[in-house]
Amino acid sequence: MPQAIMSSTSTVTIFTNARIFQNIETSSEAKFADTLLVQDGKILHVGSADDPEIQSCRDKGSEVKDLARKHVLPGFIDAHMHFLLLGQSLNKVQLDGSKNLTDIRARITLYAKAHPEKERILCSGWMHSMTNGEAKASMLDDLDPRPIYIDSKDLHSCWCNSAALKEMGVQEMEDPAGGTIERDSNGRASGLLSEACILLIVWPYLAQVLPLEDKMSALRAAIKAYHAVGCTGCIDMAMDENAWEAILALREAEGGSLPLRVAAHWCINPGDGEEHRLRQVKRAIELNKQFNNDTSPDLRIVGIKIICDGVIDACTAALAEPYTSNGHFEGPIWTPEMLDPVVKTASDAGLQCALHAIGDQAVHNAVNVLKKHGNPGQRHRIEHLELTAPEDARRLGELGIIASIQPVHADPAILRAWPKLLGPDRLKRAFAYADFADHGAHLAIGSDSPTAPYAPLPYLYVATTRKSARQPKVDDAPVNANFKLELVQAVAAATSGAAYSCFADQRVGSLEVGKMADFIVVDMDWEGEELLKASVVQTYFEGRKVYEA
Repeated sequence: MPQAIMSSTSTVTIFTNARIFQNIETSSEAKFADTLLVQDGKILHVGSADDPEIQSCRDKGSEVKDLARKHVLPGFIDAHMHFLLLGQSLNKVQLDGSKNLTDIRARITLYAKAHPEKERILCSGWMHSMTNGEAKASMLDDLDPRPIYIDSKDLHSCWCNSAALKEMGVQEMEDPAGGTIERDSNGRASGLLSEACILLIVWPYLAQVLPLEDKMSALRAAIKAYHAVGCTGCIDMAMDENAWEAILALREAEGGSLPLRVAAHWCINPGDGEEHRLRQVKRAIELNKQFNNDTSPDLRIVGIKIICDGVIDACTAALAEPYTSNGHFEGPIWTPEMLDPVVKTASDAGLQCALHAIGDQAVHNAVNVLKKHGNPGQRHRIEHLELTAPEDARRLGELGIIASIQPVHADPAILRAWPKLLGPDRLKRAFAYADFADHGAHLAIGSDSPTAPYAPLPYLYVATTRKSARQPKVDDAPVNANFKLELVQAVAAATSGAAYSCFADQRVGSLEVGKMADFIVVDMDWEGEELLKASVVQTYFEGRKVYEA
């Protein structure tokens, strides 16, 4: 391994008596060093405490940090998240874990009484199953006169009271392309907005009425929360003008840099037709020219994001065969004909395409269009891949398509409706992570926050055991344990794999000489079954401690 040249004028810090994770994506067995040298925010040396380089630094009086045999991992890079939405969600009414409508109403009422100063009541974490699939404004209207917005856990729906529908002007709107405004028998909006309505109606409206300072505060909260769980970087998977403005404003306010490395994919909406879609791609191309690895390596627009289908629980994921429970079949939000010119234009311009595809039909369409217009060097990616046919799982590796996966969604505690929706045979192909890896696909692990908990250690537990991190004491059978990952694979996918997935692997993602000193100290046993007991003790960004438990 090449050694960096030590400057005689800058301080060197020795981190020693540790188990320093040395694997990159392609490694199979865990490898560890015991000592790390950091200088000027970069890694100077990795090796043994007996190495001459270490002894030389000791002789010169360098600061020594004894880590008491704790594990040192590269800083986690959340490979799929929503930066501004995560920050905003930290101050919303949390409905996660509610059992029914009574629970939901009680939580909203409690929050409303405690926060009379709020102009709106914003909530998150609702699942359709909590309210037996119903989401009517009338179920909320008596709670408070202020507008109430309830994000579904998957961010594909928003349940509103009448005041929220009124202030957005929904009653006068037609369904946007790719979206549905649920209506009553008289044709009036009844409370639920789904799919493209979120991107085209709800988020733009809230972006307009919420002050910029509130958004910057939300981003600060997200950064602080990420440091506490060991994240030093992230990939935003639905960037838009609203969030981008807030991030740039925060970076300027913080003196030109942020203590979190951000890559982003510009969200392309179905829009009014091909011309409108291509205008959005043009905007992403313009931003990529301004914010890329050369000009702005820690805040970049790397590509586009297309939400090809919905989610299985709401029966909006595009499946090759109908849902078992009710025969309902949803076609993709983006048809192959819609995808083709957008992916071609982005790919020809050197942008990376990230295609949200959950159902097996959506995955098949995504692989086809990336095969047609991409090449392995562009590192195109498919997000989620929750249900895949064997032949498409094989093609990921063949075509150099990155498998961007979120093990948090494979938690058995939230999949209890899947057997009824899919049937036992299709369920056997759910979350086929090991199959992707066995066929040579690069894996990148993320959280999809705030649709799900963002702490990496619990979702790495799910990835390596296929057991529930949400309800570990409940005797849920592991879901497709044959597809679980080895701990080395999972940690690499959340670090070096995530870095590779956004072209940051030359700077971060692994603890190698010359790379940025982004790392975490973890109190853990090296065993997937023990990850729920593990905890992040310290987080370092460019060699500077940004979190301590």
